[in-house]
Amino acid sequence: MTLTDKAVRNAKPAGKPVKVFDEKGLFLLVMPAGGKWWRLKYRFGGKEKLLALGTYPDTGLKDAREQRDEARGMLAKGIDPSEQRKASKAAGDARNANSFEAVAREWFAKFSPRWALTHSSKIISRLERDIFPWIGGRPITDVRAPELLACLRRIESRGAGDTAHRALQDCGRVFRYAVSTGRAERDPSGDLRGALAPVEGGHFAAITDPKAVGGLLRACDGYHGAFVTKCALRLAPLLFLRPGELRKAEWTEINLDLAEWNIPGERMKMGAPHIVPLAAQAVAILRELHALTGSGRYVFPGARTNGRPMSDNAILAALRRMGIAKDEASGHGFRAMARTILDEVMGVRPDLIEHQLAHAVKDPNGRAYNRTAHLPERRKMMQQWSDYLDKLKAGANVIPLHGQAA
Repeated sequence: MTLTDKAVRNAKPAGKPVKVFDEKGLFLLVMPAGGKWWRLKYRFGGKEKLLALGTYPDTGLKDAREQRDEARGMLAKGIDPSEQRKASKAAGDARNANSFEAVAREWFAKFSPRWALTHSSKIISRLERDIFPWIGGRPITDVRAPELLACLRRIESRGAGDTAHRALQDCGRVFRYAVSTGRAERDPSGDLRGALAPVEGGHFAAITDPKAVGGLLRACDGYHGAFVTKCALRLAPLLFLRPGELRKAEWTEINLDLAEWNIPGERMKMGAPHIVPLAAQAVAILRELHALTGSGRYVFPGARTNGRPMSDNAILAALRRMGIAKDEASGHGFRAMARTILDEVMGVRPDLIEHQLAHAVKDPNGRAYNRTAHLPERRKMMQQWSDYLDKLKAGANVIPLHGQAA
């Protein structure tokens, strides 16, 4: 006798599980606590097996019978419905594990510990805000260039062109990680080269003409503002660090006797510790500043409190007070100034320059250089650079011979 909706609804629990049968192996299992579970009893390979088909009332009698008929259809084809369900679940789990968001978070977890916190937080925020809501749940192998471009167009539409370019770079790194780990065939972000509008003013303003550099250095020496800011202005061109790396300097990182500054990895953009050899001129500035701020934590404390470093706008504001326009120079521009002149004017080996800029540099065997790589040559380069800047500041027309720090 087959079941009816009323019979299913009125089935009462007992002191032990009760089976209320329908037909073709389908039955309702009524538990002592009142729960009602649909089950299908069948035989496969000579063994009796059970298949769960849901719970009542979420799964009604009609739905349970449809699932039973689907399972019996598999049996007719020699397929075990229980094993088929396990395979489908495994495939679904694999698709979820290989979604764009899952792969991106795995990539981020693997590499972000080596990045500065400010750098890593910007990357994950871009992905969470602008990418994951639209393609995060898609299997990474299914994401195509037009879908990615649609995400980037949304970013552009709010006037954030630079963010769109950075998001494209982030996604490209995720796709390439997926390729390297065998979860994608290719990186579709490469198809979008040239698809985004170029960002005007994408490079930091920098003075790279030696004669103009001399004028800038004289202006820094003549700065009439706070002494801490003046010292930061004078050190920035000597050390060519990123502004955040300079302004957050701590005295415990600096050994004036060894003329060396060891910056921990958590404060570097790429997360790797960095050594900055200090030329004699840099040591002299720091010794003078130590008398004022050496009892505290920060080399360049803020104007209002010693418990924080100077603001990220302090050097930029000082340049503006000195009459240097926004399109002429910036705090970050000291790096471009050093890179250009050391390479094009002084003829220093590019790998030494890039390493001192804390960029990713690899040796001929493809291995990343460690922080002490070529340290003697970099010490020599930093002293030559400071000596060269002194001559420019004095107004000399200096044309050094190429290859000095090679």
